Amino acid sequence: MSEKTEKTEPRLSVFKTYKLYVGGKFPRSESGRVHEVTDAKGKWLANAPLSSRKDARDAVVAARKAFGGWSGATAYNRGQILYRVAEMLEGRRDQYVGEVADAEGLSKSKAAAQVDAAIDRWVWYAGWTDKIAQVVGGGNPVAGPFFNLSSPEPTGVVAVLAPQGSSFLGLVSVLAPVIATGNTAVVIASEKSPLPALSLGEVLATSDLPGGVVNILSGRTAEIAAPLAAHQDVNAIDLAGADEALAKELEIAAADNLKRVLRPQPVDDADWSATPGTDRMTAFLETKTVWHPTGALGASGSSY
Repeated sequence: MSEKTEKTEPRLSVFKTYKLYVGGKFPRSESGRVHEVTDAKGKWLANAPLSSRKDARDAVVAARKAFGGWSGATAYNRGQILYRVAEMLEGRRDQYVGEVADAEGLSKSKAAAQVDAAIDRWVWYAGWTDKIAQVVGGGNPVAGPFFNLSSPEPTGVVAVLAPQGSSFLGLVSVLAPVIATGNTAVVIASEKSPLPALSLGEVLATSDLPGGVVNILSGRTAEIAAPLAAHQDVNAIDLAGADEALAKELEIAAADNLKRVLRPQPVDDADWSATPGTDRMTAFLETKTVWHPTGALGASGSSY
């Protein structure tokens, strides 16, 4: 007598719900809006939150709240946390390879190269956190009995428009230097390909990074960037993901409170795989100079 074969019901896939990352939490957009995200061939991938101006303002509040603790942490501690981000990404490498391949229409091997470069980029900036001060700071010679010391300090809250074409490596290349130097960030993900950025929030939440240091929004870049550029509590803005027309509008809005504006080159010309150097770190640093008397001069001309 043959055994009866049990029929297995087809299993329904569990679709991933993508959310914003604001203040260390994962809210949906307060507007309740979403937009469809498709791959390079137009196939539906997921629904992503369509952030509103209120979401942008909430992200700035979270970033400002986190700034004191993050900027006040030791550079060595910040480096440890950035390295931990790389560790966590390494463990979820396959997930990001798939997301980048779908987002940018790349082969698995090319997507893997992009993800590996992004992980290495976190390690690169982790190593720079406690060294950048030695490069851009130092003692200044003066004619008089004074010490004159210059040291770099973070600018504050930085709005970052992630590159549109490089959904993950480009994103990491503009975000990591901002937080490596003690700033906090409000990031607008690639409008067309936001999923790798939204997934990055899940890694940051489990990487010892304090909530609010990085806040990730998705949606229409121009709609979200406008209130950030005009926001009085945003200190700087990186226009990597803005086209020429939008960049001009945002530069005008940013001038109202003298924001630092970084627009190094047209985004289409950027080679995100190149060695990054220190330019993006120094772009969002202020230099503090302290004068201190050396003390009274003795009869012999010596000082202390």
